This record gives sequence, structure tokens and C-alpha cells, in this order.
Amino acid sequence: MDLTQLEMFNAVAETGSITQAAAKVHRVPSNLTTRIRQLEADLGVDLFIRESQRLRLSPAGHNFLRYSQQILALVDEARMVVAGDEPQGLFALGALESTAAVRIPVTLADYNQRYPKIQFALSTGPSGTMLDGVLAGNLNAAFVDGPIAHPGLEGMPVYREEMMIVTPNGHPPVTRASEVNGRNIYAFRANCSYRRHFERWFHADRAMPGTIHEMESYHGMLACVIAGAGIALIPRSMLESMPGHHQVECWPLAEDWRWLDTWLVWRRGAMTRQLEAFIELLNPPLPLNAG
Repeated sequence: MDLTQLEMFNAVAETGSITQAAAKVHRVPSNLTTRIRQLEADLGVDLFIRESQRLRLSPAGHNFLRYSQQILALVDEARMVVAGDEPQGLFALGALESTAAVRIPVTLADYNQRYPKIQFALSTGPSGTMLDGVLAGNLNAAFVDGPIAHPGLEGMPVYREEMMIVTPNGHPPVTRASEVNGRNIYAFRANCSYRRHFERWFHADRAMPGTIHEMESYHGMLACVIAGAGIALIPRSMLESMPGHHQVECWPLAEDWRWLDTWLVWRRGAMTRQLEAFIELLNPPLPLNAG
């Protein structure tokens, strides 16, 4: 096994095609086919499921891809360290929508200004999607709802969010879930940690939400609440940043449910210079017992 084989393997995994991968790594297809077969023989497993003209990663291939990406990333980092260059290359960051909108814009602007050689890419989505991206190697790091206890991840708490029940204007105070039993709620998809938190809050009080309407943005949720169509759970920092927040009532959850920590996570052992540079620009992380 050598670095060239790993680069070829990554190219095939990304494109699903020997021809496209060969063009990407500037090799002839026959050479690529031979080297991939040699890599599989060396490992003793099939890395791809071959379907007509397409190659799809096998379960072993998916596992190997994560290590291959980490190895190549470490090699690139070692080259930069030896060369004494400033951080450069691609840095793909994931974030919850609220974090991207409220917490990190100034940090991102500072990062882009200080490290112009870094190609920065930002993706937003629910925690589940962001975690999948980190574990798959598509994201270098991501902001997610924590704490995180996954053997393949490392991370640190960085922000504390106060979670607010948002109701139509004129709604009486909400102190517990039974007071809004059966109300329709607006939330992100099922892999959103905030949605799961909202549902657990209901169930802990032996209450149930009504219809759960899945939305793509907090702005959509707020618009539906303003219209009187239901309620939502939104971080205070996000709520107060949105036009229209004065047109609703908002109530903090009870203390045991009120606070959620946002963590920055990355693959275990995959700390890069780009990530180190980004962490240095963040505000001091939360203590683990903050609150």
C-alpha cells in the first residue's frame, strides 16, 4: 500500500468510475484498475461492489475510506509543516443553522481574512446530518448539539443556547408541556437534536405534540407561529436575530430543559492546521460544567 494507491482509491470512491477517477489523478484507466486490485489483494477485502460500468463502495470500502482520507490529510499537513507555509487547502465546516446565522459570522470573516490560502466551505443542517458529514470525511469539523460521546469523534463545547418555546401573540404563559398538549409544532427533520429535545420535553410531562410539520428554516417556523398555526422551539439567540420576533410570545423551558450546549466536533486523530487555526479564533470554550 502506498500514497498513490490511496489517492487512486479516493478518486474512485468519489467518482464511482475508473475512467473519471483516472482523469482526476492523471493516470490511464488500466493502471488505475491494476493498482486498485493490488490494494484489495493487499488488504484481503473487496473495497468496491462492481455494477456494470459503476463502482460502489462496499461496507469495508466505506470503513477504509475514512482512514484513507485521514492519512492523506495528515500527509498534506506534514508537507505544509515541513515547508513552513501558513495553513492552506480545503477546510469544510458544518454548522447548525442558528450557529451559522448568529454565533460564527464574525469568526468566519476573521478566518477568511487571516488565512487567504485556505479554501473555506460552509454547510448547514441538523446535528445528525453534520455528524454524518464529519464521520464520512466530507466535513473537517462541525458545530452540533452536544455533548458528543462517539468513539470516532473528538470535540469541545463552545456555545450555550437558551431554548425558548415560541407561541402566537397573546398566548398564555407556557411553564410545562401539558399546557400545550396536542398543539401542532414546527421543527426540522427527525435527525435534528433540537427537535428530539422538544419531543422529549413533551413526553417527560406525559404530553404529546400534535402534527409535527417539518420546516427547512427558522424563518419558516417563525412565520407559521406568527400566523397562529402552532408553536416552535427556537434558541433565544436565533429568535432575537429574526425580524418578526416581536410578533410572538416566547417562554424559556424549565431549568432542566432550558440549556443546550453547542459543540465543535471533528474526527478523532484528525486535527489539522486549518482546524487548529479556526479554533484559535473562537471565543474561549465553555467549561464542561458550565451553566
